[in-house]
Amino acid sequence: MNTIKDLNENKLPKHLAIIMDGNGRWAKKQGKLRVFGHENGVKRVKETVENCARIGIKYLTLYTFSTENWNRPKFEVDTLMNILVSSLKKEVKTLNKNNIRLNAIGNLDSLPDKAKTELREVMRKTAENTAMTLTLALSYGSREELKNAVKEISVKVKNNIISPENIDETIINNHLYTQNLPDVDLLIRTSGEHRISNFLLWQIAYAELHFIDVFWPDFSEHHLVGAILDYQNRERRFGKTSEQLN
Repeated sequence: MNTIKDLNENKLPKHLAIIMDGNGRWAKKQGKLRVFGHENGVKRVKETVENCARIGIKYLTLYTFSTENWNRPKFEVDTLMNILVSSLKKEVKTLNKNNIRLNAIGNLDSLPDKAKTELREVMRKTAENTAMTLTLALSYGSREELKNAVKEISVKVKNNIISPENIDETIINNHLYTQNLPDVDLLIRTSGEHRISNFLLWQIAYAELHFIDVFWPDFSEHHLVGAILDYQNRERRFGKTSEQLN
């Protein structure tokens, strides 16, 4: 079984992103309500964050709640928001102990006031931590993010703040939620689904994708290490040839 000791510390992904999928189906397989899966999924979040800190991952981004998730039954959405608030309250000590800074991206204004308040408080309390940046994608949708970036850039062009000829990748990056984060190196999706689901579409342009047929509540250190080992065994060419890299 793979362990953290098997990893090459010189070839770690700088930015790891995870689509944590399968909580509801995991619960239904056991004859439980979907919220039971979300509650157990929180345990995997805690373990995965701590494992990533031990491994030496500098940036970890978790797809926590999408813009489309607002369309789920009200009871499930309310439960997810309550889980978010209670989890944030509990994890401040753990984050500070592991020198982890909390960050958040998405349409945060759409979150309930209680969730926004708690989120900002934990971000404030962990702002000086430097070992790892943990980013929660909340009420996040990549198409909305790109749409907003286009609107902001268009206004600046109209007001002669930006010249159309000067628009490049850097300017676009600077108008995204992730402006302070590097591009994603490795994207993991659990539950056996093979799609991106409107997550970091711009930022994963050259990411390595790893799909695993395990529901999120069953995701373990073994699976995490396996995904990183797979990443380390791939040749990342970024459009170049193998000969150029060598």
